[in-house]
Amino acid sequence: MELAASVHIPDSTMQRLFNGEDALTFNQLKRIAEFFGRGVLFFLDPNPVDANNVHTPQFRTLANQKPDLSPKVKTLIERVEKQRDVYLNLRETSRSLDEYPFFDPPDIANLHVVVAAGRTREWLQLDQQNTFDTYRTAVERKGILVFRSNGYSGKWQIPKDDPILGFNLFDEVCPVIFIKKQFPVQQSFTLMHELGHVLRHRTSSIDDVNDLQAHVGRERDANAFAGNVLVPTEFLNTIRDRERPQVFAEYEDWLLAQRRMWGVSTEVILRRLLDVGRLRQAEYQGYRNWRAGIPKREEEQGNRAYRHREPKHIFGDRFVLRILDALNSQDVTLNKASTYLDGLKIQDLHRLEDYYASL
Repeated sequence: MELAASVHIPDSTMQRLFNGEDALTFNQLKRIAEFFGRGVLFFLDPNPVDANNVHTPQFRTLANQKPDLSPKVKTLIERVEKQRDVYLNLRETSRSLDEYPFFDPPDIANLHVVVAAGRTREWLQLDQQNTFDTYRTAVERKGILVFRSNGYSGKWQIPKDDPILGFNLFDEVCPVIFIKKQFPVQQSFTLMHELGHVLRHRTSSIDDVNDLQAHVGRERDANAFAGNVLVPTEFLNTIRDRERPQVFAEYEDWLLAQRRMWGVSTEVILRRLLDVGRLRQAEYQGYRNWRAGIPKREEEQGNRAYRHREPKHIFGDRFVLRILDALNSQDVTLNKASTYLDGLKIQDLHRLEDYYASL
């Protein structure tokens, strides 16, 4: 009775429904419809459901990769697709298309992963010093939308206990990458992993914790790509092997400067050292075992005091600015803009406009 608990309907009512009785009120039916991302009329249609009409090919691709996706994640995927459609429709009416670039990727599908990562860094015009925000901005500049789940419970959140870390919806015109909110260094790796699927495999993909540790197939390739984009081999020259601590707990301090410079985790750097033969498997695994024994810190929660900035964190600057531009040019109404920006109240939407105007 997971559905009943999620929509706050008594189990007994759901059982009566399954027995063929008219058990639901209109409001209860509406809550069920919203849970599945549908309108009430969907359930009133007497015709049989055709999955090919209900779900897009991209949605079915992700669902086939992970048949046990939770209803919340499935609904989230559909919301992301709808947001992309909104963006593409409004981009066509933009007076300044240079601000909303089209996707024009480098051809790196058949290159060795190290060469492909180098070409990608050049394409993204990455500096040596980066954070998740600079990586995200670089990817958005190339015509890819980058969404990130928010830190509070809501329709744009991947539940904390869900193993899904990210997905991408590939498109020849405008791919979308969606990332679960984590610590920034973890988000950076997920972002580049999904970018690997977009650029090298040119297909939609959905990834969980195990995929970002995989050692075979496309997931291994995407992991190697992400590692080489974030930490090219030449970066490793700044690390002195003779200063490596004997105690795994001291690895964090040993690599502190590099972690801060590159915006990555200790594990990503160690993995790269392992790849180039400068770290033994036992040392890498020893660090991982030590790290697994450390209590996990809680990720930063969303701060509702800055509610007006949340669309920026969720949808990124490209999407938000296009909505605000469309509002300013009267291509969308105030209510529509509010809907597209996570249901912002009107006063918060105006605060968001003021925030961007002050940058």
